[in-house]
Amino acid sequence: MYNSKITGLGYYVPDHIVTNDDLSKVMETSDEWIQERTGIKERRHVNTEEDTTTSMGVAAAKIAIERAGIDKDDIDFIVFATLSPDYYFPGPGVLVQRDLGIKTVGALDVRNQCSGFVYGISVADQYIKSGMYKNVLVIGSEVHSRGLDMTTRGRGVSVIFGDGAGAAVLSREEDPSKGILSTHLHSEGQHAEELSLIAPGMGKRWVTDIIDDNDPNDESYFPYMNGQFVFKNAVVRFSEVIIEGLQKNGLQASDINMLVPHQANLRISQFVQKKFGLTNDQVFNNIMKYGNTTAASIPIALTEAWEAGKVNEGDLVVLAAFGSGFTWGSVIIKW
Repeated sequence: MYNSKITGLGYYVPDHIVTNDDLSKVMETSDEWIQERTGIKERRHVNTEEDTTTSMGVAAAKIAIERAGIDKDDIDFIVFATLSPDYYFPGPGVLVQRDLGIKTVGALDVRNQCSGFVYGISVADQYIKSGMYKNVLVIGSEVHSRGLDMTTRGRGVSVIFGDGAGAAVLSREEDPSKGILSTHLHSEGQHAEELSLIAPGMGKRWVTDIIDDNDPNDESYFPYMNGQFVFKNAVVRFSEVIIEGLQKNGLQASDINMLVPHQANLRISQFVQKKFGLTNDQVFNNIMKYGNTTAASIPIALTEAWEAGKVNEGDLVVLAAFGSGFTWGSVIIKW
């Protein structure tokens, strides 16, 4: 049985920067209000039709593949995590295969929102450990801005989210002491509607229902979040799943060289950092620049941390996420 190792990382974000002051011009909010509650100063929004969930994922993937030192045709499988696909179907995994010109490998789409990249890494890890594949491309990419309620009514959600993509190449590692040591996944569906986008969907409201009602006050096709409830659950589940991963490998919080949490809210990251007694050098946050990019947040942050020299060979790196579903998970890596 093999281990899997992250051999290449890349990310892409749109050029268009949207500051808190920019948002205050289209809704009742302020830079102070947003920073106090989320830590966010600015985010990126797509402002051209050329930037899509797929195209951003492709851009990030090209960088990751090059850094992995392999050819695109060395990729054996694609895992694409997103809540904002270009089309209702097919998913973006096959579009990446097409646009990168990769041979006809399998492509899997993961719909686990904020924890999507962690779930995707876990899937790729198992495929490699079983010996089925040698190189797996994992992408997290999101376009939120086109689906947000950019009015005062939607400010509780719309100020949080940004657009972007990140990617990783996982490759076979012969040394069992290196690479991904373990992954841990959980869900609690009883709270699914506390962070959700209900329509359009086959269960309650499809496109025809929305058109027939033509209701200007219909909010079912905008994201809904019970912010305080999500926050309270997130800080608990983040901590639990990090502890689970450390205990599985006989490790302690003091062994962590770098924690890369999903960039949901800076206050959540700070709470977790304090709980585990980690220094600022042991936790990487970039939500201030990009907002919450859900499935893209961890690969973007991990790539930036690696580029900045904050992730080095031999380091213990922990990835952790919590989000809609509720779903959450962690990845323990010996870099």
